[in-house]
Amino acid sequence: MKNIIQNINKIFDHRVRLGIMSALMVNDHVDFNTLKELLGVTDGNLASHLKSLEKEEYIDINKEFIGKKPNTKYSSTQLGTLEFKKHINALERIIKSQS
Repeated sequence: MKNIIQNINKIFDHRVRLGIMSALMVNDHVDFNTLKELLGVTDGNLASHLKSLEKEEYIDINKEFIGKKPNTKYSSTQLGTLEFKKHINALERIIKSQS
């Protein structure tokens, strides 16, 4: 089988970015604190991975205030959804090829 890793996306290699995108695939949006709790990471760690995904234009960021508290919500962009699905499909093909 040629190029079995062709559609593996390096940006999703890290477990935190993989977790972020997985959460965004099954939710319209997820706020910062929910992602932090779900993934068990620190504020700084999560922020740096979100910045990487934002730089690639894989996520959208919506900042608002609830009362006087800031609330930041994240959602997958159309490009992010497409690229993540390609990544997951490539992983599935690799697994199936080894069966």
